[in-house]
Amino acid sequence: MIEVKKSKSEILNLKAGDWVEVRSQEEILATLDENGRLENLPFMAEMFEYCGRRLRVYKRADKTCDYIRGWSIRRMTSAVHLEGVRCDGTGHDGCQAGCLIFWKEAWLKPVAQGNGLVSAKSLTGPFGARSNTGFCTIESLLAASQKKDAEGAVVYSCQATDVPRFTSYMSFWDPRQYIRDLRSGNLKSGLEDTSRAHRTLELFLSIIRLFQASVIGFFNEVQERRRGSRYPFIRGQAQNANGERLDLQPGELVEVRSKEEIMATLDPGQKNRGLWFDAEMLPYCGGIYRVLRRVNRIVDEKTGKMIQMKSSCIVLEGVVCRSDFHRLCPRAIYPYWRESWLKRALQAESAPCSEELAGACKD
Repeated sequence: MIEVKKSKSEILNLKAGDWVEVRSQEEILATLDENGRLENLPFMAEMFEYCGRRLRVYKRADKTCDYIRGWSIRRMTSAVHLEGVRCDGTGHDGCQAGCLIFWKEAWLKPVAQGNGLVSAKSLTGPFGARSNTGFCTIESLLAASQKKDAEGAVVYSCQATDVPRFTSYMSFWDPRQYIRDLRSGNLKSGLEDTSRAHRTLELFLSIIRLFQASVIGFFNEVQERRRGSRYPFIRGQAQNANGERLDLQPGELVEVRSKEEIMATLDPGQKNRGLWFDAEMLPYCGGIYRVLRRVNRIVDEKTGKMIQMKSSCIVLEGVVCRSDFHRLCPRAIYPYWRESWLKRALQAESAPCSEELAGACKD
């Protein structure tokens, strides 16, 4: 049995690009309470497959977006996201949201990279956090992930549904969030080398992005309070927001339509058949991407219930929320695309003019 002495999650101060090893199943279970949580953050069944694996930190999770209580950015501590590690939904009846997973630093141990090899650092002292009522078991962890409500419907619990529980309020004007963004390495492009000139340029570019994000965030907060239009401006034009169906399949290449074409498919509420078109999707307009999958069922973050979509949405490879307009949240959520917002890449050269496309979207 592993002796655990700390009362709070271990702080490793990991940065983007650091290598880590995910601790063993036994070590992680020892940090959890009877509901499979550490500081209210659930450890999900989908995460067990990564135990013992060495992975690189994608970004620090010092803050995250919350859509449950109305959109806001909330404070997170001692947690990171790992490169390419997303929830596959196997422990939540096949949810296809593909959320980036939160990892408490207590569930990880740093590794040093040298001579092209990765070797574990020696760590001294206890790790993790003490469970208040004893060690968590896999059975109790799984049981806590879903329950039934009074009507007998299954209500799921996961990291996405519990964001308000493991985060805290953070004021929109708090400048410390941007200092943490800079120190964490979250804003680095990865294009620089080790020279002083490159590092200086990278720092300067990061500061520019911080300034841009803070100005946009402040402007949108003011606009929200005075009920004005947020930046960037999007207004739906369609009275009947339907659209063509392409029956796109994983692996197909598609081109994202222009902003004008997409707005022609949106109702005045900025939706197409109930699906919101987010401003973070605008930078991808005109780009060519590969279809990752069709999405038919996801767990609703607000209710915890499974939503079976009436018509499939599309997720594109490498197309994630970059949070240019949402205060640099590192969560990298997959946006969902209607097929009417896309066209097959092979059709790009022979595509009709935008007015004809806009008309087709309305039909």
